[in-house]
Amino acid sequence: MTGYVLRRIGLAGLMLFGLVCLTFVIANVAPSDPAALAAGPDAGRSQIEQVRREYGLDRPLPEQFLRYVADLARGEFGRSIATGRPVGSDLLRYFPATLELCLLAMAFGLAVGVPLGVVSALRKDGPVDHATRIFAVSGIALPPFWFGLLLQLAFATWLGLLPTSGRISVFTEPPDPITGLLLLDSLLRGNGPLFREAASHILLPALVLSLPCLASILRVNRSEMVEALRTDYVVAARAHGVTPWRIVAVHALKNAMLPTLAIIGLRWGWMMSSTVLVETVFDWPGIGLYAVSSAIAGDFKPVMGVTLIVGLNFMLANLVVDLLYGVLDPRLRRA
Repeated sequence: MTGYVLRRIGLAGLMLFGLVCLTFVIANVAPSDPAALAAGPDAGRSQIEQVRREYGLDRPLPEQFLRYVADLARGEFGRSIATGRPVGSDLLRYFPATLELCLLAMAFGLAVGVPLGVVSALRKDGPVDHATRIFAVSGIALPPFWFGLLLQLAFATWLGLLPTSGRISVFTEPPDPITGLLLLDSLLRGNGPLFREAASHILLPALVLSLPCLASILRVNRSEMVEALRTDYVVAARAHGVTPWRIVAVHALKNAMLPTLAIIGLRWGWMMSSTVLVETVFDWPGIGLYAVSSAIAGDFKPVMGVTLIVGLNFMLANLVVDLLYGVLDPRLRRA
């Protein structure tokens, strides 16, 4: 088991180094001139060159890369050329909002997708199965930004039930953060009105973000449950008089959840990257909206930082899934 864990951690480290190299290359082949952006529209050539020297953009690319890697090793992501603020502090400010949104979306996808997959497998080729399969295909096919606009139109404009933007109302004083997760912080402080307000704001973006994840979990879980219910050990359990709920919950579902774990890891990375669309539609103050505004301004440092954070989350999620595979499936440890 130790060798298995070390191999997975080593592979994750290599992937992270590759991501660092990729972000650096993309930032340096971009057509915009960051020094001209930082100097301002009225700056002359001498002023632009002075800014270029201050930010080290006049150095050879290998030297710039080594400085970039050394800064990342110290937890420094550089400074925003447009605002002058440290990118690391901006990421610490915006990331909790994105993390809270993704955690709630994943929880919703698991809470709905797994039971629907089980029910669909137990009612194979019946009306419930056909309905859930149509729902799964639609959930994957619907563009998130279009679905988000549709929900805003229905629940905010027509029904007036839910807000369309932000984590809380502009008239509400944000509390001092404990974890940065607004729902959790409001519970820790015993602030019921703040919790209800934060829940009303996060509901629509979390639903939009969770729909493709929910649909993928449903499809995979249904397919694996159908196969698991046909296996010899399930047939033998039925022959020995084991109750149906125990066959499903203990025997079949445990094995069907192994491929579902892989989908969870993949979809976590997808959700982190999809926040760019969802946060833009709902004006959600997370790293997705931060990356979009920085890209529009031609500010490449924040975009590089967001790319690294999203990639790191994707790698950590898949590393956790790989380790859980090793715990749940002894064949991988022996292999």
